Amino acid sequence: MGEKTGEALKLQFDKRLRLEFHGGRITSDAGLLVCRELDEVLGLTEKTPNYLRDSRGGRNVQHQLVPLLRQSVYSRLAGYEDTNDAERLAHDPAMRTIAGWRDEDRPAASTNTMSRLETETLTSPENLRGLTKLNAAWVSRAMARTLRRRVILDLDSSESPVHGEQEGAAYNGHFGCTCYHPLFLFNQFGDCEGALLRPGNVHSADRWQEVLEPAVQRYRAQGVRVLFRGDAAFAKPEVYEYLEAKEAAGYAIRLPSNEVLEAHIRHLFHRPEGELPEKPVVRYHDFLYQAKSWDRARRVVSKVEWHRGELLPRWGFIVTNLNYPPKGVTRFYNGRGTAEQWIKEGKQALKWTRLSCHRFVANQVRLALFVLAYNLGNFLRRLALPEAVKDWSLRSVQVKLIKIGGRLVRHARRLVFQLAEVAVSRELFTAMLGRIARLCPAPG
Repeated sequence: MGEKTGEALKLQFDKRLRLEFHGGRITSDAGLLVCRELDEVLGLTEKTPNYLRDSRGGRNVQHQLVPLLRQSVYSRLAGYEDTNDAERLAHDPAMRTIAGWRDEDRPAASTNTMSRLETETLTSPENLRGLTKLNAAWVSRAMARTLRRRVILDLDSSESPVHGEQEGAAYNGHFGCTCYHPLFLFNQFGDCEGALLRPGNVHSADRWQEVLEPAVQRYRAQGVRVLFRGDAAFAKPEVYEYLEAKEAAGYAIRLPSNEVLEAHIRHLFHRPEGELPEKPVVRYHDFLYQAKSWDRARRVVSKVEWHRGELLPRWGFIVTNLNYPPKGVTRFYNGRGTAEQWIKEGKQALKWTRLSCHRFVANQVRLALFVLAYNLGNFLRRLALPEAVKDWSLRSVQVKLIKIGGRLVRHARRLVFQLAEVAVSRELFTAMLGRIARLCPAPG
């Protein structure tokens, strides 16, 4: 394997050029090797047997669960969102190395094997729960290497449009399409703490506690202060009461406007005299408010903005149990916009809204695998990227780092990948490996 196949192809614009294909020795995803190094140091995929059970038996099982999960997660991180791509990736030298195959002639798993993994093995109720716990364990290992004084959790929903007869798909009037309506939980570092696939016609806050509570309990057990942000969909008394119980978390949640709330800030609706400056005129106010469905009065912070060229002001309300000044509460809440950006990155880089299986449970597995791939890429971005490229998006990581061309050269005792040096130089690659090495716990 690895020898060229067929005659070299000729190009007309330059008669000297010839194109040869060495599928078993050339890879376009050599950057995945640095992801595998991070995986090894954090101890991510090696913990798979602690959470997932392999129901396959007999002597014909050729691919064990850990290599299969690696192939599934890493292929998604590289941009291959379907198991159809496994047929080609099975012979890719980087993928075979990542999966752990040492035999030169033995390919990684085929499309049929990967499909059975995702639609049969992992769809059992036990393994569905295991995938959720495995993701939480991954995030915990990354957070253990992260300096922090508190954890901020952002909960947000999104749409996953469908174009077939998938179970659970339904028309959603807000998004204007037939879709699933998944729920995502992120921390302030961009790690996806949890995700839940839901039918397309449920409310944005439906089953919020299933996603939020495990993360809150985990951090509270560690003695970490937890803060929560949510949009107006989560402005529900049961959410406030849960977060207030035993001081589980501080929160800032947007409140839908109504006449009673607006009456409290009527004095801020007076237009400033003269021509408005280029920079908006901003006014803050806070007060106690109790809706009919609430068991107590709660603090509400308001912000009113006057913009040049606009006749009326803009305003909004935030309910909170934080003791920050009104401006501080507003600035803290505005940070939740990053969660929308992370959801967008998952859609653009990993295509994690591509949930094309017919069965709902199989699409649950697909989303869970996409989340693992996203988190592996995000861990790399925030723990391994040097200062010069620390602002790379996940898409930039994928295009500039993961999509590095490489050639595998085999020696008696070594496997050598000769890498292209274009977007990522040797110095930059060395710096990444150095940062990953420093994540290792001290011996003893």
